[in-house]
Amino acid sequence: MKKIILPVDFSDSSDKLVDYAVGFAKDINAEIALIHVAASDIGFVIGDMGFQYFPEVEENEIKYELRELNKLEQRVISQGVNCTHILKQGVAGDTILEFADEKNADYIVVGSHGRSGVYDVFIGSLTKEITRKSKIPVLVVPCHDEN
Repeated sequence: MKKIILPVDFSDSSDKLVDYAVGFAKDINAEIALIHVAASDIGFVIGDMGFQYFPEVEENEIKYELRELNKLEQRVISQGVNCTHILKQGVAGDTILEFADEKNADYIVVGSHGRSGVYDVFIGSLTKEITRKSKIPVLVVPCHDEN
């Protein structure tokens, strides 16, 4: 069975991305592995006292992200596609590509939010990074508003 890696960020476009990936998985008889990459510095805050670490902030955020991953996994499974999920912390692009390699994946399905120009110069594009570095096919799904 083929394997699709589906990175999700729980943004508004995640629903569209999941729908596309489920349809694609059905077309090619594949299973989906959801991955969410959480920031490594979730519980760190800078304030008057400098950097402070609040483990409860990190714990609450991780619990929220795991709940969201579980919901997406159940949504995929309810549509007849095998699905697993994982939450990792790290640098998103590298972590996603390492996961795809670990899973011996056939495809990565990512969303394009339609940002460009100054945004890419300062922030960079995760989609661009993945498509540039990936050893396997990357399907880019346009997820921006159609207006």
